[in-house]
Amino acid sequence: MAAVILAWNPNRRDGWDYHTAVGQVAGTGRFLHRWRLPHPTDIQPGTEVWLLLQSISGTAAGLVGHGVVMSGPFEVLAADDPEATGWYAPIAFDALLPPGEQIPIDVLTAAVPGMLWDGIPKDPTPVPSTTDSGLRTVWRDHGPVPADPTQFPAGSYPPDAVATIQVNRYERDADARRVCLAFHGTSCAACGFSFEVSYGDSGAGFIHVHHQVPPAMLGRGYQLDPIADLVPLCPNCHAMAHLGVTSPRTVSELRGMISAAGHLRGEVVSRQSLEAREDAQRIRDSRQD
Repeated sequence: MAAVILAWNPNRRDGWDYHTAVGQVAGTGRFLHRWRLPHPTDIQPGTEVWLLLQSISGTAAGLVGHGVVMSGPFEVLAADDPEATGWYAPIAFDALLPPGEQIPIDVLTAAVPGMLWDGIPKDPTPVPSTTDSGLRTVWRDHGPVPADPTQFPAGSYPPDAVATIQVNRYERDADARRVCLAFHGTSCAACGFSFEVSYGDSGAGFIHVHHQVPPAMLGRGYQLDPIADLVPLCPNCHAMAHLGVTSPRTVSELRGMISAAGHLRGEVVSRQSLEAREDAQRIRDSRQD
């Protein structure tokens, strides 16, 4: 099986605290769980897992998580707890949506019409290859914002040993991000790096989104312009935009730094991109006056 869907009944005795699992994934990037299977199955190590929340007691059904099977199924014989006896598969969840933020069935049905989403059984349900890309697209567009791979897991080092990058809520807004990337593309606006070009399909769509105007300079009536205010930056350039400065460096400043170091690649910048950068600079200048 290349990928399967697991239906999760939150009222079932399954041995995990979902809230705790969500927090652990957010903090460390992974949550290991022994998933109980209804009966022995041939699910293989490396199989991708999509977690579907079932509609129980008024809870709306929807897609809530992603993970991978770590090893083959194994049987547990618990003489002191007969209910725990059964077959299990160890799963490492790498993404879990907080309670209440599941991707609804109607969104899944519209994006991946080949699956009967409201009738997924308890058994691991294979994902047809014809629907795999649609499922990945809906998860990318509606799932959790990718974690910053340059940051250390919480608690790994003393607080003063790690420099953190402050990411504001505009950079985390999924709709604003989609508009920004639809206009600017997914290559870094400063250095031109493309995760898709360098890593193939695995890197498609991955890039940080940076707010060009410092949030502290924005008034309460501010309305985000995803094209003028947001710009795609690779993690390296995003870090340098914030490193050691109160007001983030502009794309032009970053390009100047890269050019001075002799590493800037030549490229043709579109008129629309230049206008968007000029608009952002005007906002910065007007707020500083």
